[in-house]
Amino acid sequence: MSEVLTRDEAAGTAGPARRRTVRLPAARTAGWAGGTVLLLALPFYVDRFWLQAGLFAMAAAIGAIGLNLLTGATGQLSMGHAFFLAVGAYGYCVFAADGSDGPAGLGLPAWLAAVLAVAVSGIAGGLFSPIAGRLRGAYLGIATLALIFIGQHVLFNARDLTGGFNGRDVPPLSLFGLTFDDRELVVANVPFGSAEKLWYAGLLLLLGCALFARGVLRGRPGRAMNAIRDHRIAAGVLGVPVARYRAGVFVLSSMYAGLAGVLLALVFQRTVPDYFGITLSLDYLAMIVIGGLGSVGGAVAGAVFVSLLPQVLTRYSDALPLVSDPGTGGIAPGEAARYLYGAAVVAVVLFLPGGLVRMAARLRVTPRPGARVTPRPGARVTPRPGARVTPRPGATEGEER
Repeated sequence: MSEVLTRDEAAGTAGPARRRTVRLPAARTAGWAGGTVLLLALPFYVDRFWLQAGLFAMAAAIGAIGLNLLTGATGQLSMGHAFFLAVGAYGYCVFAADGSDGPAGLGLPAWLAAVLAVAVSGIAGGLFSPIAGRLRGAYLGIATLALIFIGQHVLFNARDLTGGFNGRDVPPLSLFGLTFDDRELVVANVPFGSAEKLWYAGLLLLLGCALFARGVLRGRPGRAMNAIRDHRIAAGVLGVPVARYRAGVFVLSSMYAGLAGVLLALVFQRTVPDYFGITLSLDYLAMIVIGGLGSVGGAVAGAVFVSLLPQVLTRYSDALPLVSDPGTGGIAPGEAARYLYGAAVVAVVLFLPGGLVRMAARLRVTPRPGARVTPRPGARVTPRPGARVTPRPGATEGEER
């Protein structure tokens, strides 16, 4: 929408009306520019806690985008997303470690290990894709739920690869001669540790993943995926290869999850099997429902909400009522966070089916009934009933149409 909207607002008493001009494209551009500058400047001003919380949100957003492609856009319920995150996290450790810390490792360059870990996650999704291409609904959900139990058994018992119950250390990422570890790198008199260095890598990964997913959803594959979600039989009649698309989207979603697992491992600096359980898969389902199914922006918004809420409650538990450390008589921050975003899921399903992204769309500036709309030269405007259209000076009747 590239028009310039003007509104006449009566002052409440007799007097001339005030005119306010709202330039939506300029406001949106300014908002994006301000947000970009803020994200780039955060490592210079905030402490390590908030940087790690932001990195967790970035990793969660990457995984949520992949799950939203599968569940939100194609309609395939997956309860095993945590399994593919574990494949990515532990795959990176196996490929990048040299084996000196106990568990086996291949000692490959860190950047190559990250790429191979994402590829292995995609291969794991490809091995499961024939099942994903033929099952749907609750049946696919139960089948993917089995991946969680298989993954937990392997993680706890394959000690030579995973380190067992205690997990294993994560080798730092090294790219273009820069190592993302805790050795300080001074930039503008600000010491940069691992969190500060990973911050910019996480931003680039999230941006790339979001743009790629947006391109998929807006192109021909996205239309085919939505057709499969809305009516599988009709999509097949129209010539859409339903089983092939379902299998392909499952592989793509698995690769997104593997990349999120790699980033999580780099932030945690140690992987443990307990983290990659069924609770994590339920968290990802909550992210895409709260944010908005089938939307890249909704996946990011839901991931930020669900991932940051328990950390913020933990940070400020002393100042919040009923929230306290475990064993002190109150509700633990993690439990309180699950209560809150559980209530958010119910509220979204009942009152806001489109999620947070739909609520943001409703808050956009739109002309009120009776407002005077002045179109930009060359713009096509369909006014609401009751709106007054002010033609451009010198415009003909055909041009205004």
